[in-house]
Parts: sequence; structure tokens; C-alpha cells
Amino acid sequence: MFSFANPEYLYLLILIPVIFGLFLLSRMIRAKNIRKYGNPALLEAQMPDVSKYKPWIKISIQLVALALIVIILARPRAMGNSKAETINVQGIEVMVALDVSNSMLASSTDDPNGISRLQQAKLLLEKLIDKLGNDKVGLIVFAGDAYTQIPITADFVSAKMFLSNIEPSMVPTQGTAIGAAIKMAANSFTADDKIQKSIILITDGENHEDDAVEAAKDAHDKGIQINVLGVGTPKGAPIPIGGKGNYMKDESGNIVITQPNEQIAQDVANAGKGIYVSGTNRDALNVLDARLKELSKSNISKNVFSPNDEQFPVFAWVALALLICDIFVLDRKISWLKNINFFSK
Repeated sequence: MFSFANPEYLYLLILIPVIFGLFLLSRMIRAKNIRKYGNPALLEAQMPDVSKYKPWIKISIQLVALALIVIILARPRAMGNSKAETINVQGIEVMVALDVSNSMLASSTDDPNGISRLQQAKLLLEKLIDKLGNDKVGLIVFAGDAYTQIPITADFVSAKMFLSNIEPSMVPTQGTAIGAAIKMAANSFTADDKIQKSIILITDGENHEDDAVEAAKDAHDKGIQINVLGVGTPKGAPIPIGGKGNYMKDESGNIVITQPNEQIAQDVANAGKGIYVSGTNRDALNVLDARLKELSKSNISKNVFSPNDEQFPVFAWVALALLICDIFVLDRKISWLKNINFFSK
């Protein structure tokens, strides 16, 4: 089994059927052009050195080599032989509290059919994790209740894997209990007081359950910084339910428009001595990352799981061998083989 360090490059494999399709098209055009000059069987007899099979052999070699090059770019790594190594690095601890309430299903843009707030939050979080470097990260999801999804860890690969499966259905009780999420996050850090700690709250700011500002003050009293990353636009958006074009309605039958509450988000950030930044800001992640970098780094232990030996050299050697073979595979028949009939007695 393999894992890939850069799996996004695997999308390039779509080039293989495209190239093969173009090859088939060129062969069809070639055959059509040959028929213009006479009977193909007679013309073939007049060109004894031209091989019918060599072009197919060459394109097969080239496509396999291309597939291997794409795999090399994706950096394959063998799974199952990883070894854990404990190292000491300079870093901080970051707990992310991600809002998964129903309002997060609404569009993050002014277009009701735009990318949802939750999807935008997950994309921002994935990029943020990439910026954390030697820090540790944990993840809490919340709606009406809060649940620990990932305990504080240095395993960023696993943390990002969990993101794709996060949906509002993970939290059975709907609502937006920001205060409960902050309290749970504050209790999820390690007990080492020397390590600087930060909570990153990703939400649309609609709080219906508790006193989020008071929870933020309590967390700050424990030495924890709270930053808030807001999603959604001031215009607001309807909450989709069921099929396309169906939206949540109130008791009067009117479509519910959910609007981000930036004031609550700002108040929570102020109480936690952090910053509030809107996800609509293109520099949101850079601003947030700069704020985290203001925290002093401390010695923390990380269990680094090496994804084993890189496997791309194996694919590289095979690709090189195929490309060398391709150089020597000509469109013409090999002179010393053309008179041999391998199927006669």
C-alpha cells in the first residue's frame, strides 16, 4: 500500500486517456488518408519495412512512462513500516474550534449557490494547518454541543484527513454553543504551563446557547489566547436543506436568512486578547498566522511518524528504462527479424 505526499498531482493522470484518444484520432486520420491513394492492403505490400505494431508499442511505453512520472511527482510512500521518533522542537499548541451548526451550510458568498461556509472553513483550516510548522494542533467541532474530534497532536496528516468528513450531522444537537466549545478547547491542552496556547474559533458568529464572551475571558485568565476566523458575508444567505433550491423556513413559511454576527465574534476575540479576521479577507490566514507567531515558542515533544522510505526512486528507474526503450523502438521493422516467421514450423 502507498500513501502520497503530494496527491494533488495524481489529477495529471487524466492526461493519459486524453493523449491516447488523440493518438487514436491521428491513426484514424492516417488510415483515411492512406485510403485516398489506393487499396491499403496493396500499399502495405509496397511498404514492407513499415510496422503496424511499433506505433502501438511506442505509445504504450510512453503512456506508462508518463503515468510513472506523475506518480513520482506525487511522491509515493510505502505504508506499514513507519517508525515513531520523538523529537524536541520549538512551538505552541493550537486548538481549533470549528462551527458545524446548520447555519454553516449557507453560502459563504453573496451568491446563495456559492461555496458553503463550512466548506470555506475547512479549506481555510487545511491551509492554516500547513502553516503551523512545529506546533501542535487539535480540533473540536461544535453546534448545540461540543465534541473533541482530534486531541492535541503533531500528526498534521491525520488532522487534515478528518476535515473531509466533517458535517453538521456529526453533532446531534443543533444550535451554536460557542461558549461550550471554548471551554472544551481550553481543557484540551497539555498541562505544561510553559507552552503558549491559542484557540482558533472558526464560526459565522451566530451564538444562541451560552455566554461566549465570559467563556473567552475565563480562557484568557488561564493564559490562552483566542482568535476568531469569521465566515460568511454581511448580506447573509438561506440555509439549504434537502434537494437543490430547498431552503430552511420559519414557522410562517418564510425562508430563513442567516447572517454572520461579527459583533459577537469581535467581542469574543477581544475578551480572549486575540484578533478577529473575516474569511472574506484574502490575507486572513497570513494575518492569523502572524498573530500566532507573536506567541513565544517553547520546547515541545513531537512524535514524528516517518512515512517510511520514499518510493519514488523505484518508479523513476522504471520510467527511465521505459524512456530508453522508447528511443530504440522505431516505426520500421527490425531488418534482421522481418524475414523470420515465429509461427511457422
